[in-house]
Amino acid sequence: MDFTRYFGGGGQETSASQMPPLMPPQVMPQPGAPPEERVDDPVPFDRKEPAPPVEPERAEQPEQPPEPVLGPTGRPMPHLPEPQPLTTHGKARVISMCNQKGGVGKTTTTINLGAALAEYGRKVLLVDFDPQGSLSVGLGLNPHDLELSIYNLLMQRDVAIQDVIVATNVPGMDLLASNIDLSAAEVQLVHEVAREQTLQRILQPVIDEYDVILIDCQPSLGLLTVNALTASDGVIVPLECEYFALRGVALLKTTIDKVKERLNPNLNIDGVLGTMYDGRTLHGREVMERLVQAWGDTVFHTVIRRTVKFSDSTVAGEPITTYAGESPGAEAYRQLAREVLARCLDG
Repeated sequence: MDFTRYFGGGGQETSASQMPPLMPPQVMPQPGAPPEERVDDPVPFDRKEPAPPVEPERAEQPEQPPEPVLGPTGRPMPHLPEPQPLTTHGKARVISMCNQKGGVGKTTTTINLGAALAEYGRKVLLVDFDPQGSLSVGLGLNPHDLELSIYNLLMQRDVAIQDVIVATNVPGMDLLASNIDLSAAEVQLVHEVAREQTLQRILQPVIDEYDVILIDCQPSLGLLTVNALTASDGVIVPLECEYFALRGVALLKTTIDKVKERLNPNLNIDGVLGTMYDGRTLHGREVMERLVQAWGDTVFHTVIRRTVKFSDSTVAGEPITTYAGESPGAEAYRQLAREVLARCLDG
């Protein structure tokens, strides 16, 4: 068939390679129309940062008071202010250091408590009422060299107390010294009338000259100790934090109650003082806990810990407050002095 007669071409043949490519119809954009988006363009979207979480509103809590600081006795430590200076002196409170067990710190406490009270402006008289004379030795005196001692005051009516009192190296603190002669007084006083009031009689002339009189008792509950309790307004019981020392306190309490009932109705226990305390040992902590359970608030908050400085100061013949004034032992007795003043002197 001759296709040229239908399609024309003038008899010229056209091959496939000469055919124009098939192109999609082009649509011309109209003026002012937005550009056309292509399928392969990325889809635009806005990234928003997540909002921080909103914490719920909390009601304002009142400030909690700080936890109280517990002392070695397991009780909160009280505030012990610095004592106010005195303008006058007089009407001394007489305090006995008493415990029938030896080696519990009676003499050490008498010396160092007296020195700490003197530092706070109190006029103090120490009375060595132990025939061993340990208080006198601890303050640098030789008991064998004494011309007059407290024994002469007890047994001789013509001896005045001003002739026996000696000054110590601590300003404001004086001493009534003792030696082995005092051991004879316990026998000789048995035949005296009102023998239990003998010490009270000889201290009476100087009561108005001192603020505090501390009596270092012997380690027994004999006539000398009864004299000291009869002359006293209060008793401080030094107690070693050890089991055997704890057992003997009940007998001492019985003696104090008898003296209060029969001889001195004004006698009170000012406090029980834990001495030679070692908080590193379970035994020491248990004894302290038992002591507080038995005596309650009578136990001083101050506790005297073991330290070799006490022995060193005794050898030096002076209180620890002057021998090692910055040591923990010196600070402990200053704290005890403040507690004694707050409890039974200035309170």
